[in-house]
Amino acid sequence: MISARNISVELGRKPILFNVDFEAASGEVTAIVGPNGSGKTTLLRAMTQEVDFTGQVKMNGRDIAMLKPWQLSAIRGVLPQKSALAFPFTVSEVVRIGLSEGVEAQAEDRIVRALDRVGLAHYADRFYQELSGGEQQRVQLARVLAQVWEPVVNSEARWLFLDEPVSALDIGHQLEVMDLAHAYAKAGGGVVAVMHDLNLTSLYAERVVVMSNGQVLAAGRPEAVLTDDILSEAYSCSIAVNRTPLGGGTFLLPHCAGASSR
Repeated sequence: MISARNISVELGRKPILFNVDFEAASGEVTAIVGPNGSGKTTLLRAMTQEVDFTGQVKMNGRDIAMLKPWQLSAIRGVLPQKSALAFPFTVSEVVRIGLSEGVEAQAEDRIVRALDRVGLAHYADRFYQELSGGEQQRVQLARVLAQVWEPVVNSEARWLFLDEPVSALDIGHQLEVMDLAHAYAKAGGGVVAVMHDLNLTSLYAERVVVMSNGQVLAAGRPEAVLTDDILSEAYSCSIAVNRTPLGGGTFLLPHCAGASSR
């Protein structure tokens, strides 16, 4: 489990997060949603120690402030929104970065297997800079997967932190990536994903955290959180949530959202 308590962040003396509490369980996909500037990415970056914060984050019961970098890298992989490379690495070289030191560093077959997972099995020898934005995003996902390949090791869950993992992808690859994330969680690992697409969130997440103005507005099961009132308040527009005829799943159509502020 991941448990974050009283997380506050200031960037350039500007407060971004205000005493945020957050929880995510292994075996589930936890999605963080909300409008631009609500603090979604900052919260994820605090939990992965990419920004300074006050408060406490525990991963699998251990305070991450007490763990060494190699200990953290052994239990969690991080996919940022953007990954810029200045040198002409091949795709396989980028994925190899995700392999941990020691015994697993020799698992060369994992590179091909990770690339196959993201639909890029035949891209290993191509230069990363020659790929489209969506292909680069999937290469970076393969790198993260290679790092924490097994969802559970020695009865301890491993974690994927994904910041907008489908932002540059077409709908087919969006579904592939979310299927992959969901399968990782169902195998015992944990997934925390910053998401913009509320329909994909409803389809794949077991838990949803709605952010607004640097705070958690609501958290819980998708059907309890993705409601007219909560989403309209979060996004400052009138939103009508729909339900599918079979199963009652939540979905949102753009024409059901009004542009006028509430």
